[in-house]
Amino acid sequence: MKLSGADIVIECLKEQKVDTIFGFPGGAVLNIYDSLYRRGTGINHILTTHEQGAAHAADGFARATGKTGVCMATSGPGATNLVTGIATAYMDSVPVVAITGQVHSSLIGKDSFQEVDITGVTMPITKHNFLVKDVEKLADIIRMAFQIASTGRPGPVLIDICKDVTINKTEFKPAGVKSRLNLKVKNSFTEEDLDEAAEAVQKSERPVILSGGGTIIAGVTDILIELSEKIKAPISTTLMGTGSVPYNYPLYMGLLGMHGTRVSNRAVSECDLLITVGARFSDRVISDMRRFAPKARIMHIDADPAEINKNITVHYPFSGNIEQVLKGILERIKPIEDSLWAKNVMSWMEEYGNNNTDNSRLTPKFIIEKISEMTDSEAVITTEVGQNQIWAAQYYKFKRPRQYVSSGGLGTMGYGTGAAIGAQIALPDKKVINIAGDGSFRMNCNELATAVHYKLPVIIAVMNNGTLGMVRQWQTLFYEKRYSQTTLNRGPDFVKLADAYGAIGIRVEKPEQVEPAIEKALSSNDRPVVIDFVIGIDEMVLPIVPPGKGIDELIYD
Repeated sequence: MKLSGADIVIECLKEQKVDTIFGFPGGAVLNIYDSLYRRGTGINHILTTHEQGAAHAADGFARATGKTGVCMATSGPGATNLVTGIATAYMDSVPVVAITGQVHSSLIGKDSFQEVDITGVTMPITKHNFLVKDVEKLADIIRMAFQIASTGRPGPVLIDICKDVTINKTEFKPAGVKSRLNLKVKNSFTEEDLDEAAEAVQKSERPVILSGGGTIIAGVTDILIELSEKIKAPISTTLMGTGSVPYNYPLYMGLLGMHGTRVSNRAVSECDLLITVGARFSDRVISDMRRFAPKARIMHIDADPAEINKNITVHYPFSGNIEQVLKGILERIKPIEDSLWAKNVMSWMEEYGNNNTDNSRLTPKFIIEKISEMTDSEAVITTEVGQNQIWAAQYYKFKRPRQYVSSGGLGTMGYGTGAAIGAQIALPDKKVINIAGDGSFRMNCNELATAVHYKLPVIIAVMNNGTLGMVRQWQTLFYEKRYSQTTLNRGPDFVKLADAYGAIGIRVEKPEQVEPAIEKALSSNDRPVVIDFVIGIDEMVLPIVPPGKGIDELIYD
């Protein structure tokens, strides 16, 4: 049967089992939106307030479920408004397909109205992108885009479709969910490599496992914990690995790196073998690379060969199928019955542990621990970026993967509200809470209108310290308290803002107000709630590694 390009887009989305699109219409995608109206049964379109919100919502949808998120925007400024969201997904390996409209193919390169070379703009921040000028290639390109986005190391793919392509017709042949591409992850290791790695693991006296976001993507968190139990290896996580190890696992040490726990940073500094899985050794994890894990031989297991030896030179490199590597090592090693190393690390946990919470004043620790307690640690937590992001990772008691949704690599302020909307749409039976800072929340608080319209009971917990908190913290510690342009001595009143959008607004200024406020927020089933937690301007994220120092040189008090 012959279909227009616009109809082919919708039919291909159905082939890929897409049930949700986040987007904002415009001239270059009018035909696609018309087709969505006519034949989009089964596809739920969420009209966001801004295209960036659509990109973040598609990202949050993908992170919370593991499915590919989809967003759509028109040409020119509509497409460029997606860029920050696309870059956010790219840095954290999130499968997103972004569909954009483009001017008529005959007008490309003529500075036409709302023309931008969006494939050129996004080339460095997409796994792949396509400019579609021929309707006969459209269906195969859409199928390829979904396969590329979700295969191997996931990432965003952009499809830019000329307006005439959406009008032109061609024969459409349904092809199921697979394209003709063969994108299976290629293993770069041999059985001998596995033998050598297993021998190193067996001989190690002080092993540590570092779990990154790739363990969640690969679905190997249970296998990783099995390995930890078998060799009595303590586990640290990167920020993106948060939730890959349950908070109450006895050998879980917490975050590693710039804001790592004292025990994690000490253990990695003293270990003799560091088994790193699905992490990329970012600067926020390793700090001074010359002083990172100085006593250890390093094993790096990752789906992406480009990450091997990129930031840290390793002794046992494995790129390919992470599950196969871990299972190959597991079946080659014998269990360790007793470990002095593990006992020492657990004693450090007791020594360094700070389980005391100051209930005399309103602190982020008190607030987030109370949120964790009152949600039975079952909520999906999205964050903005800055102090709020690290406080959430430190103090919420995460039980499972895909429970912590945050912009790690790009550090995108304004991410959390859109991501919360996407996560809530994906998981309607879960409580979704965005732990925000006042600076970040102001950037995309317009998406409250989206949450209100679709009756989404997302909770936005604003840690309101009246400043750009993380920047002020650096100015305090490293810039002799020169607070240049970080004090936010201006509106809005978040309670009134919530009310203006039709949401529920609550202000909390004292510790005794925290529990009633959270209880009220949790009882809302069809309206978003904004809780304005007024905290001190000089609350800090601790520990912190100063710039240029090794991870064993923490400021922790």
